Amino acid sequence: MKKAVLLLVLALLSSITYAQNKQWTLQECIRHALENNISIKQSELDLESVEADKLQAVGNFIPSLNLNASVSENTGLSFNPVTNNAQTTTFLSATGRVTVGYTLFDGLRNVRQLQRAKIQQLASEYQLDKMKDDISLLVANSYLEVLLNKANLASVTAQNAVTLEQIERTQNLVDAGTLPRGDLLEIKATNASEQQRIVVAENAVTVSLISLAQLLLIKDYESFDIADEGYTIYGEEIMEKPVGEVITAAEENRNEVKIAMQNMELAKKNLQIARGAYYPTLTAFFGYDTRYTDATSFVQQADPDNPFSIQEIGFVEETGQTVVGQFPNTITREVGADPFFDQLYQNDGIGYGLQLNIPILNGFSTRSNVMRQKVELKRSEYQLEQAKLDLESNVYQAMVDARGSFKAFEAAQAALESQELAYEYAKERYDVGLTNAFDFSQAKLRYDNAQIEANRTKYDYIFKLKVLELYFGVDPTELKF
Repeated sequence: MKKAVLLLVLALLSSITYAQNKQWTLQECIRHALENNISIKQSELDLESVEADKLQAVGNFIPSLNLNASVSENTGLSFNPVTNNAQTTTFLSATGRVTVGYTLFDGLRNVRQLQRAKIQQLASEYQLDKMKDDISLLVANSYLEVLLNKANLASVTAQNAVTLEQIERTQNLVDAGTLPRGDLLEIKATNASEQQRIVVAENAVTVSLISLAQLLLIKDYESFDIADEGYTIYGEEIMEKPVGEVITAAEENRNEVKIAMQNMELAKKNLQIARGAYYPTLTAFFGYDTRYTDATSFVQQADPDNPFSIQEIGFVEETGQTVVGQFPNTITREVGADPFFDQLYQNDGIGYGLQLNIPILNGFSTRSNVMRQKVELKRSEYQLEQAKLDLESNVYQAMVDARGSFKAFEAAQAALESQELAYEYAKERYDVGLTNAFDFSQAKLRYDNAQIEANRTKYDYIFKLKVLELYFGVDPTELKF
C-alpha cells in the first residue's frame, strides 16, 4: 500500500514538473487559441443562432397544429354550452378544440426564407473562419515577438560573457603595467551598459510571454514558456509567384470576399422576400371541437297517468254541435347530464375551408420596404467591390512588405558579417595593445547592434512571409517556421 501511494505521488510530481517545464510550440499555441479564444466562441454562438433561424425557416413548411381546452364552473344565470339555453344553476362545463392550418401560397416567402437561412449559415461559417485566421495571425505575431526578444537576450548575454572575459584579461594586463587603468574602466563601463541591456531584454521577454499567455487565456504566467529553437525561414518561393496569381488565390480562399458575396446574396433574398408581400396569401384550415357539461336540463314528456285530454276546439254553425279534439298531456321533467364520452361524441363538430388574403393598400409599407431592400442590395454590391479592392491592395502591400523585409534581412546579414569581422579585428588589435579600450568598445557595440538588427529583420521577414502565405490560402495550422 505504501509503495502504491509513493508511486502515485511520484507520478503526480512528475506530471506537475512536466507541465511547468513544457515549452509551447507555435502550432500548439494556435490550436489552443482556436479552442479557447472568447471571440471565436462568440462566433460559434452566432453560428448556433443561425441554425435556429434555419430550423424556423424549415418549420414554415410544416402545418400548424394547436390544441385548446378549457374547463369552467358557472353559478347563477348562465348559458348551457350544450343546449344554449339560459339556466340559473351551478354546473361544470368543458370544451376542447383542435385546429390545423397550412399556408398554401404566400408569394414564395417561405421558400425565400429557407434560402436566406442557408446563405446566412454559410456567411456565419465564413465569419468564423475569418475570426480563426485573424486569431492565428495574431498568435503567430505575438509568438515571433517572444522569439525576437529571446534572440536579443541571447545576443546581449553572449556578448556580455565576452566582455567579462575581457575585464579579467585587462585586469591582469593593468596589474602587470602593460595597459593603462583607463582601459579597464572603459571595459567595466561597457559591462555596466551591457548589464543594463540584459535587464531590459529580460523584461521584454517576460512582458511578451505574458502578452502571449493572456492571448491564449493561460493564467499561469510564471511557468509559461515557448520552444525557441528550430525556427527558420520557410516559404520564400511564394515571393516568386506573380502578384496576379496570389490575388486570384486570395479571392478564392480569403473569407473577406466570401463574406461580402454572401452578404450580397442575403440582400437579394431580402428583396425577394419583401416583394413577396405584393402577392395574395392562401391558407387552408381545419378545426374539430366538442363540449361537455354536467348541467341538468328540462324536457317535455307525456303524462303517464293522463296521456291525453279532450278539449273543445269549436262548433258547427248550422247544427250548433260542439267540436272537440284530443291533445297530449305533457309534464316538464328534469333530466341529468349524459355520460362524458357520450357528450363528446354527440356534441362534436368540424370546420374546414380556405382563406384568401389579398393586399390592396397597407400604407405603402410593402413598397417602402422593397425600396429599402433595393438600397441595401446596392450597398452590398458596393461593399463586395470594395472588399475585392481592399484584398487586392492588401495582397500588393503584403508582397511589397515581404520583398522589402527580405532585402532588409539580407542587408542586416551583410552588415552583421561586416561588423563581426570588424569586431574580431578590433579584438585582435586590442589583445596585442594596438588599440585602446574605447575603440574596442565601440566596435563591440556596433557588432551587438548589428546582431539585434539581424534578429529583428529575420523575424519580421518570417512574419511577412506568413501573412503572404495566408493570403495565398495556406491553412494557419499548417504554417511552417
